[in-house]
Amino acid sequence: MQRRRNQKGSVMLEFALAGVVSITALFSTVQMCLGMWHYHTLAYSVHETTRKVSVHGRGCVTGTTLCPITIATIVSNLATDSIGVPANSINVTFTTDSGAVTTCNPITACTNNSTRWPPSSNLDKATGKKFTITATYQYNSTMLSLWPGAVTQRLGAFVFPASSTETIVF
Repeated sequence: MQRRRNQKGSVMLEFALAGVVSITALFSTVQMCLGMWHYHTLAYSVHETTRKVSVHGRGCVTGTTLCPITIATIVSNLATDSIGVPANSINVTFTTDSGAVTTCNPITACTNNSTRWPPSSNLDKATGKKFTITATYQYNSTMLSLWPGAVTQRLGAFVFPASSTETIVF
């Protein structure tokens, strides 16, 4: 009987020590998986958007302006392929072979941009020219904000980069 009295409250103490750590590990795993999913989705959408731009003029008549592609069209494709990633957190940079840079920070700022891309200056639109689309996404993890010493960090912010380079084939 004396032994049982000495063990009173031991279950609560064990849960406080092990249960809290286990629950924190579970939530951390979920947050890490969500971040990895956002990163993979961003990388996939940048790759697919770059591929679409590289073959855009494939069925077009050479020398006409029947098949223009605009920044708004490219950004729309990127946002459509980025399922689950908030569009207002994605920043995109378009770079041509000659080094001309167009930036959309965030991509929602370019949804009405009717500028044709790649630009025809410096023959950046010519077949065989390379271009790069680079995107970054800031992922804010709620778990890192609970970590001791995280006050100096911006609530557990990670910046996920994705980049793809293609050659114009049309």
